[in-house]
Amino acid sequence: MPGDWTATIDIYCERVGQAFWAEPVNAITNAAFIVAAALVFLRQRRDGTLEAGSGILLALMAAIGIGSFLFHTVATRWAALADTLPILLFILVYLALTLRRGFGLSWVVAGALTLAFVPASAALASGLSSVVGGALGGSQGYLPAFLALLIVGFILHLRGHQTGGGLMLAAGLFAVSLTFRTLDQKLCAAVPFGTHFMWHVLNAVLLGWLVVIQARMRG
Repeated sequence: MPGDWTATIDIYCERVGQAFWAEPVNAITNAAFIVAAALVFLRQRRDGTLEAGSGILLALMAAIGIGSFLFHTVATRWAALADTLPILLFILVYLALTLRRGFGLSWVVAGALTLAFVPASAALASGLSSVVGGALGGSQGYLPAFLALLIVGFILHLRGHQTGGGLMLAAGLFAVSLTFRTLDQKLCAAVPFGTHFMWHVLNAVLLGWLVVIQARMRG
């Protein structure tokens, strides 16, 4: 039923039952987000680059790890929300900070463009779903964020901003992690525990790198 937040979800290769540890590899690799956030926090505190924006992003990284752990253990609709909401918030906060710091826009304009990104990305993801169906393994929802990262990085690079190349590098890493996420179900026969865990590991590196780049924008 639509309102049943305790309904179970089974969409990953590794899950073959309803037990708490039915996805051990997918669950445990979420620790990568916590470790990456801690390492960046310690580095920025040592270098004197830790500030409010970084603090919010690092807290969201930790929330992503916790939320994803819940989803890959209890695997319910409410756990799915705990998984996706911190990811969405990270994307929106990062976009707003980049528009403000990288492009020098006012907070009002940066905030308005960030809010506009939500329906635009939803429309793009919906359009992709209708065109490719299940070919992307549910990863189409992340393609707007990938495109935004690539386009923003390219524009900043053309403008001679020191962080443009770093953002394009991040987009390349994002493309690799998306590939692993997309191939999870398709490679079940060859890889019984799937490839989704690499989405976690690579994205932990990706998000940590993005926080480091964000601090450079401020500088």
